[in-house]
Amino acid sequence: MPDNATSFFWYELLTSDIDAAERFYTKVVGWTAEAFETADGMPRYTVVKAGERGVGGLMAMPDEAARMGMAPAWVGYIHTRDVDAATQRIVEAGGSVRREPADIPDVGRFAVVADPQGALFMLLQPNGEDQPPMPMTTPGHVGWHELYAADREKAFDFYAGQFGWTQHRDVDMGVMGIYQIFAVDGEPTGGIMNKPPHLPVPAWQFYFNVEAIDAAAGRVTDGGGTVTVEPVEVPGGSWIIQCQDPQGAHFALVAPKR
Repeated sequence: MPDNATSFFWYELLTSDIDAAERFYTKVVGWTAEAFETADGMPRYTVVKAGERGVGGLMAMPDEAARMGMAPAWVGYIHTRDVDAATQRIVEAGGSVRREPADIPDVGRFAVVADPQGALFMLLQPNGEDQPPMPMTTPGHVGWHELYAADREKAFDFYAGQFGWTQHRDVDMGVMGIYQIFAVDGEPTGGIMNKPPHLPVPAWQFYFNVEAIDAAAGRVTDGGGTVTVEPVEVPGGSWIIQCQDPQGAHFALVAPKR
């Protein structure tokens, strides 16, 4: 287990239409969008911000990902201080490399990897000073991380071994099985469960914080998206919905009230 626990800290939408995605998410989540000046030859990149703080980015689906049949999707970056070493450890633990470590000019060094069950995520070794983490309930930021795994226990063991996550508690969801909540530095940050049969492959899903869930659901459908799971109250009193944007990317929203 690493000496310091690390977790997701940046989120990226790979989409078929950046302009449409910008219009949709700025209305649904309340973000502002700002063009990021990239080096010559680098793809267009739009940063989405909650207040003055960047949350993630929007970019066109890379050609190689499209050729592999990848649909529009949100992906998350896990912070690391040595991408090359972290990538090697993931391979040694049974994971795979989808894109070898490479430099992003003026940003940092990254790699695209997958856990042993195939759930995709990124590693990023950023340039410059680290920003302090935001509280999990901060509007516009990610309030929860959820992994749909083929085997939740083995998945937790992998991430605990790679990134120092700890088990917080288990929630029995009846026919849906056990929902295992994990913590990073003692703070509950997300959950892992066995994926439902309709999901073809293991995957991560991210929940963005909004003020009220019913109003947010209305913004999703008004913007051409779909609410795939209607409002549900979860332990602790928050409300969630799961959604799909107009280009097909899955995401979720969480709010303190309905």
